[in-house]
Amino acid sequence: AALWLALRWLEWRSIYFPMQRMLTTPAEAGLVFEDVNFTASDGVKLHGWHLPRTDAKLTVLVCHGNAGNISDRIDKLAIFHSLGVNVFIFDYRGYGRSRGIPSEQGTYRDALAAYAWLRSEKKAQPKQIVLYGESLGCAVAVEVATQRDVGGVVLESGFTNVPDMARVIYPIIPLHLACRYRYDSLAKIGRLKAPLLILHSPDDEIVPFAQGERLFAAAPEPKRFVRLRGDHNGGFAVSEGVYREALRDFFRAL
Repeated sequence: AALWLALRWLEWRSIYFPMQRMLTTPAEAGLVFEDVNFTASDGVKLHGWHLPRTDAKLTVLVCHGNAGNISDRIDKLAIFHSLGVNVFIFDYRGYGRSRGIPSEQGTYRDALAAYAWLRSEKKAQPKQIVLYGESLGCAVAVEVATQRDVGGVVLESGFTNVPDMARVIYPIIPLHLACRYRYDSLAKIGRLKAPLLILHSPDDEIVPFAQGERLFAAAPEPKRFVRLRGDHNGGFAVSEGVYREALRDFFRAL
């Protein structure tokens, strides 16, 4: 029993690295934003930021990675905003100002609530919403895209599923046999009904490039794969020109 509990704790600690303290806001980068408070279907209070653009036809719904909170992603928000789209980024339960404790089903509920907020409060049409996932957020974005209509899906540095990642991170401990969390994008991505853009760097030191390639192979058309340079968290900045161009082309095509 003690070993089982230890594995449970190790799994949770290996997946979620939430930070409550907010480092900054979009205003520091000269971006106009709205503080948004909304509620998940199970009653958990959530927080996010909506960055509007008067000329925007699309809204990017950002499902961030497993560490920090939305205040770590200002550089990325600035890139999205500069490409002429509205942006809505939210914190999963237990991150930033969102209440609760993170879990797989909880993160899915949180993203579905963010989608519902865009539909109800901003009157966004499904085809105007682009899901963007980063690392763990890729699995969240894929789940939402299998449950709701969207205009497109962007996955950056995504993994296939948790057991595959457990084999990478703990090659000696058979944690993959005891994984309670799945985040199984590989099993779900074949059900996408929206255009897909995958961005991944061969230099990614956390999520193997091969996992990004496996996701791409399993996904239906239309789809595009773009190679970045740089590490897991900095690839978008190192490859900013390629990154911007890929996103711009994807948004224009939508």
